[in-house]
Amino acid sequence: MLDRSPDFAPEKILVVLHQQSSSAARIGRMLLSMGYVLDERRPSCGDCLPRTLDDHAGAIIFGGPMSANDNDDYIRREIDFVGLALKSNKPLLGICLGAQMIARHLGERVAPHPEGHTEIGYYPLDPTPAGDALCSQQFPRHVYQWHKEGFDLPRGADLLARGGDFPIQAFKYGSAVALQFHPEVCYSTICRWTTRGCERMNTPGAQDREMHFDGWFRFDATIARWTRTFLGEWVAPQVAVA
Repeated sequence: MLDRSPDFAPEKILVVLHQQSSSAARIGRMLLSMGYVLDERRPSCGDCLPRTLDDHAGAIIFGGPMSANDNDDYIRREIDFVGLALKSNKPLLGICLGAQMIARHLGERVAPHPEGHTEIGYYPLDPTPAGDALCSQQFPRHVYQWHKEGFDLPRGADLLARGGDFPIQAFKYGSAVALQFHPEVCYSTICRWTTRGCERMNTPGAQDREMHFDGWFRFDATIARWTRTFLGEWVAPQVAVA
């Protein structure tokens, strides 16, 4: 169990979200269960980002409907923030839009598929040896996707997983891990996204709603195990007592 002595101060994880209704979903619940505190910021809604990560154990930039190529001030500030996290050598996790922001900061292209394809639903991955070695749980072979843009592999990055229409699916660069897919998604998230974003399922390459739920029943348990293991090893563990 975690040390709950009077001197114990839970470490904070910075959570960057992009809509008022967004949440850290499963990843947030897992981090809370590990004893971390979530410091949620929504720059698109006017929240500022910290000037240092001295008071945080790590940072996560989640996804959103906007693009890393947008000219909004908060997009530029988040991309600049990637550099701060890398310079501080604090663990940084980018998910979908967050991963694309990491790629943009590192000078790489973020762009739609040349034929307009999207990935909306569950799709197979081909992890590299570095991907399987990222944590003590084997990298998932099927993951949940919701995107129309992808990125190129930054120079000096370790490729963690390849995909089909969007070949670069995950990479590691310094203290940063970038995931094009959504390990935070749970059943309720799929219900909400496939309802509010139902028009996305009519785009080229997208799966119909029934396939989303079929994929959840087939693949989610494996994704959840990997996510918990990865998060537990991603940042330094809390001090524990017997």
